[in-house]
Amino acid sequence: MAWEILHVPGKPSSSLEQSTVDVLAAKIEPNLANTLVRKLNQVFQLENLRHVKRVRRTTTSEGKVELSVILCLSSEHENPAEAIPSDILQLVNAYQLSPFSAKVAQFAAMSKEEWEEQCKLWPTSYHPPTNLEGISGFSEEESQSIYSYMKMAFQLTKLSYCGDKVTNAAVIVDPLSRHIIAKASDQICSLPSSSEENNSEYLCAEGATDIASSVTKANILANTVEPFSAKISHHECNRSYAEVACLNPWGWLKQKPYNQDSINCASNISWHPLRHAALVAIDRAAVRDMQLFPSSNSNDDSQLNANNSPAKRQKTEMLENKIGVASEACNSDLSSEATRPYLCTGFDIYLVWEPCTMCAMALVHQRIRRIFYAFPNPNAGALGSVHRLHGEKSLNHHYSVFRILIPDNPS
Repeated sequence: MAWEILHVPGKPSSSLEQSTVDVLAAKIEPNLANTLVRKLNQVFQLENLRHVKRVRRTTTSEGKVELSVILCLSSEHENPAEAIPSDILQLVNAYQLSPFSAKVAQFAAMSKEEWEEQCKLWPTSYHPPTNLEGISGFSEEESQSIYSYMKMAFQLTKLSYCGDKVTNAAVIVDPLSRHIIAKASDQICSLPSSSEENNSEYLCAEGATDIASSVTKANILANTVEPFSAKISHHECNRSYAEVACLNPWGWLKQKPYNQDSINCASNISWHPLRHAALVAIDRAAVRDMQLFPSSNSNDDSQLNANNSPAKRQKTEMLENKIGVASEACNSDLSSEATRPYLCTGFDIYLVWEPCTMCAMALVHQRIRRIFYAFPNPNAGALGSVHRLHGEKSLNHHYSVFRILIPDNPS
């Protein structure tokens, strides 16, 4: 099996038997089609069924073309014709139409296959979701970059491996500048160490490095990914993964008696219930922003207001040739030469495991552009396995979600 990127739609493909609407229709003469459709649209528009075509064209076995038009929605009356609105009834009587019941698809098709099934009931329109990033496909160059970033997440997970326990890992990337913004793994049950502190400094420095260096490192480490990914793919719910925070979001309750004092986030504790990989990465991205874009007065904070559109940047705008080595990027005051990004707007995040609801919602608030994950979360997955949070219409931001299938030999 080769590497593969699968789009995870916000709404699952539904059975037509469970997602249809009853309507009243009537056969009409072809020469009356334009007149009747215009009059029907004036008195009864199909507001919630805009994907459904008003007229259906069929061809009989004798080769004769027949047209049928949707009059209105059907009702629960024993005789649906008795519930036809008066305006529609006038047209029925004027043109001597004979209403009949029909079923149409309630929702617009999310795939070509679903659209073909809908058209067996009544013709509908199909518009591929081109508004979401990358759904129509990835170039070979972009695909290789995506695979390399996922390898980084695997390597970060392997570095966090302790005994028979593994953790989730997250890598935040700016796809336009190809900078690594932040990397992190679960910190639910890990004691902070000097190596981890050094790692946070490394993350800030790496944020200004080019993708070529990062990709090279990922390729060098590819051989360590193979046995680990094979192990996960065959034992996704194994006890070895009890420490993966998003797989077991309530596991922290077993770490400490419930009646003990609340957690002090600033102390050197061995666990913390909220430090999932995605949240730690978000925190490090915020720290990076504060280091790269220090603000000396409160007026600068107004630039981060959600209602101030200029602050919503798709990437960090840094002047070319002004940033040299990575260490200089972390220590230099670039506030006069760059615009601080609005949270993580326009960034991508790579996760080994599908995030839980808490992490998925945090990524909504951060304005993440795309989410890539390798393994589903059957316990608490919020992006395909249990819930599909990215398909909630009530949210004020929607990201694209993709699952990356890992081959047996990912090198």
